[in-house]
This record gives sequence, C-alpha cells and structure tokens, in this order.
Amino acid sequence: MVENVSTLNTQAIEFAEHGQYFEAIACLKRAISIERFNHLLWYNLGITYRDAGNLVDAKQALLRAHEIADDDDEILETLALVCFNQGCSEEAMAYCLEGLAKNSQNAHIWNTIGVIYFNQNDFPMACEAFENAVTINSYYYDALFNLRDTYDELGNKAGYQMCVEQMKNIQLGENDFKNEGTDA
Repeated sequence: MVENVSTLNTQAIEFAEHGQYFEAIACLKRAISIERFNHLLWYNLGITYRDAGNLVDAKQALLRAHEIADDDDEILETLALVCFNQGCSEEAMAYCLEGLAKNSQNAHIWNTIGVIYFNQNDFPMACEAFENAVTINSYYYDALFNLRDTYDELGNKAGYQMCVEQMKNIQLGENDFKNEGTDA
C-alpha cells in the first residue's frame, strides 16, 4: 500500500475516534513530513493532542495551522478554547476577537467569548455574547444552555424560561429525527 497524506489523515482520525492517540499522532506526524504546509494536518494534530490531554503540544500545532491558514476562524476558535483550558483567558479572548474579525457570524466563537466572560463573573458581557451566538444559530444547544445559566445569574426569569423552552424544542426535534422511519 502506498502511503499518502489522505490515507494517513484518515487513519489518524480513526485511531483518535478509538482513543488511540499515540497512533493517531504518529500518522499525522508522518503525513506532515510529506506535506509540511497542510494546515488541516496541523489542525488535526492539534485536535488530537488536545483530546489526548496534551494542551501544550495542541497549542503549538494549532499555532502552526494558524500560521499557514491565518484566515481560518475554526482554527482560531479551537486555539482560543485550548488557551482558555490552559487558564490563559486574555490570550483566548484575543484569538476569539481575531476570529470574529474574520467571521462575525461564527456562533461558536461568540459562545466561547461568553464562557470566558461567565468564568470572570462578568454576566452582562457573557449574556451579550451568548445572545449573539443564539441569534446566529437558534438551535445551538450549548449556547442556549450557557445563556440560560447566565440569565439565572442575572435574575432574568423570562429569559431563563425562554431558553428552557427552546432547549426542550431542540431535544424534541432530535428525538423526532431519531425516531424518523422507525414506525411499524
């Protein structure tokens, strides 16, 4: 079998899905040795390191992906989350703001900004960020969950209840989708 980047990347993803991070990382490093400037390989390496619990190497791989593809807001979002998980809130926020400058409609980045503010007990700013995320994607369950908790902190009972109802609707919709085609 001829070794190529696509096959190595696919193997890495399969290894990672089964928690075999050492093998996944080895595949990605081999693929990167073939295509050093493939930002998706570096991104996948960063994700794999992150999932393996190695945030230091995850950040380095994501920074390399960002150097290669500095217009990719998904890389910035992931980089922000890694920084946040390292306890570097200011750095995480900087990556979020850079990502929003590239794509102000990225609901995930707005949610991450909300999480950063929430963890700083800045509930009004967290609320604004979560509201932006939910405005962009009203079916974004995590952002609704976070917004609900923020409304609770702010004493906004009507907002809290609205989030609860939307979350129920999303869950009902998922159950309908899962049951689709199972009627006898």
